[in-house]
Amino acid sequence: MHSPYFRETRILPAALVVVAGLALTACSSGSTSGTSPSASATSPTGSPAASATPSASASAQPTTGAAAIAAIKANWAAFFSSKTPISQRLALLQNGQQFAPVIQAQAKQALAQSATSKATAVTLGGTNQASVTYTILVGGTPALSGQHGVAVYQNGVWKVGVSSFCGLLKLENNGSTSGLPAACKG
Repeated sequence: MHSPYFRETRILPAALVVVAGLALTACSSGSTSGTSPSASATSPTGSPAASATPSASASAQPTTGAAAIAAIKANWAAFFSSKTPISQRLALLQNGQQFAPVIQAQAKQALAQSATSKATAVTLGGTNQASVTYTILVGGTPALSGQHGVAVYQNGVWKVGVSSFCGLLKLENNGSTSGLPAACKG
């Protein structure tokens, strides 16, 4: 069964990403930052760190410096990994529960097992938002490079921002918000 949000027949790299079971967040960020970027990093991280998955007993992730950048990169990778359980992916997505049906549908798609994402650069914009440059890989090959997204700090965790997810969904949907989750239309 195919989700109306994702069609395996599309060849667009963005569709490969979405079909691959990658769950990004919707159209607008719930957090804003009026400050200028305070730090940046350009070295990619390998695999998700053990701290990438939030838990009830975990302490809040750092909001500044290299530790915050490392947390963002690790969480971004974990969110896009098919090896990360859906419940944890939802916890790594801004307002993730709003997108549970989409993420569950994505996880059932054939390409989900071979898609990953790597944050290649992070620029902090205060203590609650960061700009992320990332690449989506399918089978280890870049399918969508140099994408710009947003990470937001929500409930003590750096999460993939809603604007990033909706941007990918819209791209996959030929630029239209028709048929996308309501959170992508705001």
